[in-house]
Amino acid sequence: MRRYWHIHALLLLALGKAGVGQATEMQFRGKLIEPPVCSINDGGIVDVNFGDRLGVNKVDGVNYRQAVNYRISCEGSTGMDGMTLIFSGAVSTFDKAALQTSMSDLGIRIYQNDQPMAPGSKIAINPSSPPQLEAVPVQRPGAVLSEGQFEATATLQVNYQ
Repeated sequence: MRRYWHIHALLLLALGKAGVGQATEMQFRGKLIEPPVCSINDGGIVDVNFGDRLGVNKVDGVNYRQAVNYRISCEGSTGMDGMTLIFSGAVSTFDKAALQTSMSDLGIRIYQNDQPMAPGSKIAINPSSPPQLEAVPVQRPGAVLSEGQFEATATLQVNYQ
């Protein structure tokens, strides 16, 4: 029994030492900022007009490629990290990287630096030099396009995170 008493005493001493330590203070710092108010084309429409002479047999995802002309304006500081450009719209039923148009076999694919930018994409940007975007009509593989007007709509949004 005496042996167990010594073991208990040693354990209590060890536990007592483990509980003794130094405390240190913690400080937290930061800077709150007001995010800049940004707009695309001053809130107006970004219009990409492919013209009235697209050949139904020439839509191949290469022909008729057009620049998407837009500009981003921000009030206040524009050199801020954390700015993103979000592209959204109805996804084509035959090409997940294209917007659906009013013609079921025709879509519009958006490119950023020669890479498809699928609807739902979000990319980091510098608002003072936004990425160049291009749009090109694409068709459902094997489909025969009909003559007629078409349109598609999408949304470009700039966010600060």
